[in-house]
Amino acid sequence: MAIRWPLLVRRTHKWLALLVGVQAVLWTLTGLYMVVVHIDIIHGDHMIRPVDARPYDLSRLVEPSTVAASVPGASEVRLQRLLDQPVWRVDGPDGPRLFDAATGATLPPPSEVQIGEAAQRLYAGDGRIVSVRLLTAAPQEMQARKPPFWQVEFEGWSRPTLYFSPATGEMVGRRHALWRVFDFAWMLHIMDYDERSNVNNPLLRAATWSAFAMAVMGAWLLVWSFPRRKRKKA
Repeated sequence: MAIRWPLLVRRTHKWLALLVGVQAVLWTLTGLYMVVVHIDIIHGDHMIRPVDARPYDLSRLVEPSTVAASVPGASEVRLQRLLDQPVWRVDGPDGPRLFDAATGATLPPPSEVQIGEAAQRLYAGDGRIVSVRLLTAAPQEMQARKPPFWQVEFEGWSRPTLYFSPATGEMVGRRHALWRVFDFAWMLHIMDYDERSNVNNPLLRAATWSAFAMAVMGAWLLVWSFPRRKRKKA
C-alpha cells in the first residue's frame, strides 16, 4: 500500500501545531510579562533603602591582619557594618566569622532581634514585620542559595520578604509577589519544571525541534498545494 505523503504530513503538521501552539502561547504570555515588568522591580530594588555610606575612622580600628591571624586559613578580610557597629568579616575554611573592628573581639552570630532590626532598617516599605524565622531548608524561592538563613517577612499584599545570612547578618535575598510571578513565568518559558534554571533541558529542545519540524511541514504543504501544470500530451 502506497503511503499518501500529503495526508500523512498534513495530519502530523496538525497535531504538532496543536502541541507546539499551546507552548507558543505560554512563551508569548510569559515573555510579555518579563518585558512589561521592569527588571529592577523584579529584583526588588524598590524594597531597600539606600545604604548609609558614612566612612569609619580607620585609625581607631584594629588592623585586619590581627583578626585574620585568629582564623587559620583565612582567605579574605572585609570591613562591613552590623547595624551601626563596624565589624571585620573574616572568611575561613569553616565559613565567615565576625570580629569587633574596634577591639578585635570575636562576635557571636547575629541574634533574632538583631536580624529583625537590620531588616526593619533596610526595608523601604511601611509594613511591620510579620515573622522572623531561621530556615534550615530552602523554600522554592531561595533554591539557588544554600541554607540556613534568616527569613524576615513583612505585611503587605506582595508579601515582601528579606533573607539574611545567620553568620554575618548580611542580606542575601529579597522576594515579593512580582518576583514570584516572574519565577513561575520563567519556569513555563524555559520548560524547566524542577530547578527552573536549565535553559537547555530536554523538554525545551523537544519543543524547539517540534516547532522547526512543524514549520518545515507547513512550507512543504504550502508548496504542494499550488496547482501544477500538466504536460500536454504529444
